[in-house]
Amino acid sequence: MQQDIREEIKGYKEPNIELSANHANKFEKLLMAEMHQQKPKKKNFKWLSIASSIVLLISLGIKFYPTKNIEQPIENVTKEISLGSISPEFETIEKYYINSINLEISQLELTDENKEIIDGYLSKIAELTKEYKSLTKELNTKGVNDSTIDALISNLQLRLQLLKRLKKQLKELKNLNNTQNDTQII
Repeated sequence: MQQDIREEIKGYKEPNIELSANHANKFEKLLMAEMHQQKPKKKNFKWLSIASSIVLLISLGIKFYPTKNIEQPIENVTKEISLGSISPEFETIEKYYINSINLEISQLELTDENKEIIDGYLSKIAELTKEYKSLTKELNTKGVNDSTIDALISNLQLRLQLLKRLKKQLKELKNLNNTQNDTQII
């Protein structure tokens, strides 16, 4: 039942199709319209990350600016214990998580579409930050213990995980919007 394809196409003649007289003009008009379309301007929120960095630097400067007289004896100043002051390893862990959290926050792109999602996540992170401060106070009052240290580290990890989850949801939302826009164009 096999047939030679050469036999099949021996008698084939290509149909003669003529283009309309103004085909070239129509094609040229479509090409020009496509080339001269303006792309929609993207909103640039780079200023938001710069502003948040400036606010962070100012707040750190205010926090660490010496406000007490130097003449006061050192004995009267009680040193507050934090996760980073317990050991160099904990200091590294705390710096890593805090820097990662600040980086993730500075990379968020705020738009009208994702404002509610970002606000919800940032309120949860604010609650976790308050809890972190209360755990630090507990560390100062009750002393250093494993459960408080674990709770502090878990708090930092949870804040970072929330920000990564937020970033993932924003990416999915953006992809969904792009898909919907593509289907509307078609």
